[in-house]
Amino acid sequence: MTQNITIIGAGIVGIATACYLRRDGHEVTVVDMRPPGEYCSFGNAGILSPGSCVPLATPGILWKVPGYLADPMGPLTVRWSYLPRAMPWLLRFIAASSMERVERIADALRPLLRQTFDAYEPLVNHAGVTDLIRRTGYVVVYQKRESYVGDALAWKLRRDRGVAIEELDSAEIKRRVPQLAGSYEVGLYLPEQGYCANPERLTKSLATQFVRDGGKLLQRKVLDIEVGADGPRALVTDAGNVPVETLVICAGAHSNEFTAKLGDPVPLEAERGYHVTFSDPRVDLPLPVFMPEHKFFVTPMEMGLRIAGQTEFAGMNAEPNYARADILARHMQRILPGISAADTTKWMGRRPSMPDSLPVIGRATKFANVYYAFGHGHVGLVGGAPTGRIIADLIAGREPGLDIRPYSASRF
Repeated sequence: MTQNITIIGAGIVGIATACYLRRDGHEVTVVDMRPPGEYCSFGNAGILSPGSCVPLATPGILWKVPGYLADPMGPLTVRWSYLPRAMPWLLRFIAASSMERVERIADALRPLLRQTFDAYEPLVNHAGVTDLIRRTGYVVVYQKRESYVGDALAWKLRRDRGVAIEELDSAEIKRRVPQLAGSYEVGLYLPEQGYCANPERLTKSLATQFVRDGGKLLQRKVLDIEVGADGPRALVTDAGNVPVETLVICAGAHSNEFTAKLGDPVPLEAERGYHVTFSDPRVDLPLPVFMPEHKFFVTPMEMGLRIAGQTEFAGMNAEPNYARADILARHMQRILPGISAADTTKWMGRRPSMPDSLPVIGRATKFANVYYAFGHGHVGLVGGAPTGRIIADLIAGREPGLDIRPYSASRF
C-alpha cells in the first residue's frame, strides 16, 4: 500500500532509504537543513567494507586508551571540558567490550554489511553512477608484527564470519602498493572489500535520481516534532510545518534530538573525525590502504588522495581542532614522501556513534508510524544502502532477510 513518508536527514542513509522507498511507489519527502551529502557523508574515507564486523570496543580497550591519549600523533583525543558529558557514553562503550558482547555484536554487523555491494547495485545502476563503486579490495599494513599479533582477535572475528583475508609478506606489500615508503612486517589483502571514489557525488547523484523519480527534497531546519496520541503529526521547521503520516529518522548525529521527543532517548555520540584531501598529490594508489597502528585509511578518490581517521570527543558544537587533521597530513607525508601538499583541504565531521557499534534500525518503541535508521558510526557509507532496503522492507511488510532485533532502540 502506498504511503506518504517523510525522512529527516539527507545523508547517505537518508537518501538511500528514500530511493528504496520511492522504488516501492511511496510518496517520499526528505527534509534536511543542508543539501544532500554535505554533512558526515561528505568527508568519510569512502570505504565499502562488508567485512567491517568488528566493534570499536573489544576486550582490553580500556588499557589501550591511556596510550592513545598520551601519543601526540595518536588516533584518540578527548577535550577535557567535555569529559563529564561523554562519561556515560564511554562507560557504556567499555561495558560493550566483553568477549560475549563482542561476539554478539560481530554476529549482528556482518549480515547487515555483507549486503553492501548488492544493495547499492540497483541504486547506482538507476542513477548512472556505477563508476563510483570500486571493488578493488584494500590492503592493511603493519610496521611491527607485534601490532598484528595484538589485533589477532579482530582478525579472528572477521575470519570466523567468512571474511576473506590473505596474508602478505614485505615483498608482496611492495608489489601491491609500491608507492608506500617505510618497512612493513605484516600485510593483509581483503579482496571482497572496496571503496567509493566520491562519497559526496554518490549521495548527490542518488538524490538527483530520487527527485527525477518524483521524490521531494526540502531544505529546511527541523525545529521540533508535533506529536499526537498516535505519533508524529507534523515537523515544525524554520519554513513552516510539514505534515507527517509515516516518519523515518535518518538524521545522523542529530538523531537522538528527535528520538528523545518520541520516547526513545538513545545514547548517541557525535564522534568527530577528520580528513585531509591532497587534491594534486602527484602520487597514485591502486587501492585503499589501512594502517591499524594509527587507525587511518588512505583512499584514492576523484578529488585526489584522502587520508581519514582520528576520534575526538568534544561534543556537537565545539569548533574543529584542525591540529588533528595536521596529524593525518604528517602521517601522509611520512608514508608517501613524494606527495605534493600544494593543494590540500581539511575537514571535520561528526560520526553518529552508538557505544556498542551497532546502528539503530527498525520501528520506534512507542509509535507504529515511526522508523529509525541512524547510528552507524564508522560504517555509515557501508551500511547506507542495506539500511535503506531494510526500512523499505519493514514499511512494505516484507521480511528483511536478517534478524533486526540487535539494532532495536529498546536495547538501551
